[in-house]
Amino acid sequence: MALSANLSLRQTQSLMMSPQLMQSIQLLQMTRAELNQFIALEVEKNPLLNFANDGEYTAGDDEPFSHSPEDAGADDGTDNREDALSSDWYDNGGSASTSRLNDELDANYTNVFPDDGAPQRLDAPELVTQWKSMPGSSEGADYNLDDFVAGQVSLCDHLAQQIPFVLRDNSDSLIAKCLVDQLDDCGYLQADLVQAAEALGTSPARVERVLATLQSLDPPGVFARSLAECLAIQLRQKDRYDPAMQALVENLELLARRDFAKLKRLCGVDEEDLLDMHAEILQLNPKPGSGFEAGVSEAIMPDVVVRASSEGGWLVELNPDTLPRVLVNQSYFSRVTKNGEDHAFLSDCLQTANWLTRSLDQRAKTIMKVASEIVRQQDAFLLHGVDYLRPLNLKTVAEAIKMHESTVSRVTSNKYMLTPRGLFELKYFFTVSISAVAGGDSHSAEAVRHKIRALILQESPEAVLSDDDIVDMLKKGGVDLARRTVAKYREAMNIASSVQRRREKRALAKVAGS
Repeated sequence: MALSANLSLRQTQSLMMSPQLMQSIQLLQMTRAELNQFIALEVEKNPLLNFANDGEYTAGDDEPFSHSPEDAGADDGTDNREDALSSDWYDNGGSASTSRLNDELDANYTNVFPDDGAPQRLDAPELVTQWKSMPGSSEGADYNLDDFVAGQVSLCDHLAQQIPFVLRDNSDSLIAKCLVDQLDDCGYLQADLVQAAEALGTSPARVERVLATLQSLDPPGVFARSLAECLAIQLRQKDRYDPAMQALVENLELLARRDFAKLKRLCGVDEEDLLDMHAEILQLNPKPGSGFEAGVSEAIMPDVVVRASSEGGWLVELNPDTLPRVLVNQSYFSRVTKNGEDHAFLSDCLQTANWLTRSLDQRAKTIMKVASEIVRQQDAFLLHGVDYLRPLNLKTVAEAIKMHESTVSRVTSNKYMLTPRGLFELKYFFTVSISAVAGGDSHSAEAVRHKIRALILQESPEAVLSDDDIVDMLKKGGVDLARRTVAKYREAMNIASSVQRRREKRALAKVAGS
């Protein structure tokens, strides 16, 4: 067949995702911190966007930043924040949250505008007097309690304050500072001394000597290179590191297996002395650096709040503190475009701002739908506890709310629900189904793990349950579970085997009896 050049017209269909659609999907799985950071970047580069709780009116503006229904009507297809937060998408009493949010916004506007509606200058004497009268500032700054909170002392800072008292030589102090930088959050030294000596241009013996000095600092056990060395340092400071204790520390794996018979032979002590030594080991700190704050910990704020309703059932509502408050300045857009200034740029900004508000509203609606369905499915858990947690998967929720499973998966990632039973991640309520005996209702994997833990806690030293015994007892309770599955759940909960538990319980019983 001869090759030839020709023109042809062909019509095809394809599904493509726009950048805005991709960002809308990404908004679903963002955490509160990530969402606030994303909105802050959008507000910074979009002159038509502003946070509702800071700067609704600034000097030089005639009107506050708002997104009013009248202004929204001037733009075809434009939604607004107030309509999107109306009570029609709060399935179970969420209108209370909406009214609180609107009341807070109204209060902010009232603080800036007097009753006659005329704008008030921010440099008016009345406002300046009020701001200067606030405690803690003479220039009108807000009173911030965080300014009076003591700063966190890190482990490195704590050690740096002690080094000048134990090392007087400047070269040794430099070696010590380098070793301090190699500590992990638990206070263990992660550096190789030979490599550290080569990097510093000194001998390994000198680094060892400096390290021995540093191991005498507070907290006890710091600068250890292993758990055994950490415990040995603490025992030396207590003058309890005798040959018997040394043998015990050097054989911690036997102590973990509760092999007391072999430990008695290695340490050369009887059972009573061994139990006393074991009790001393338990009083030591295996992580000496854990008492220092490694970083700023942020409290988890629930995205959804669930509480009992006075009329029966459950009241599900979004946490207003996690709802982003973004306003669109429609009046500024209308005022500038009338003069024909930067019409194309501001039109793009208005389109982006409207898209952002619609995406945030859709995100809130989706979270509310998923949370309401989870509460409906897990009603027994909220009433009676973890034993009544039902098996649930993403497909069940997705079919109930008529959404895709991937959407439900994104919504439940890093989102938290505050319930009368505590604070839980939304992923917690999705557990594997375990079949029941004689075709009964299936059980949740989390509920089965809770039953296994309860059975082990109730066992006595004379009747420690093996995995086969747990299988039989679960089967009597209507749970059909294999022995290897019981062992897998037990190991996941860091519960020792029946042999190790028997040794430990008998040893503890003897200590209690003596």
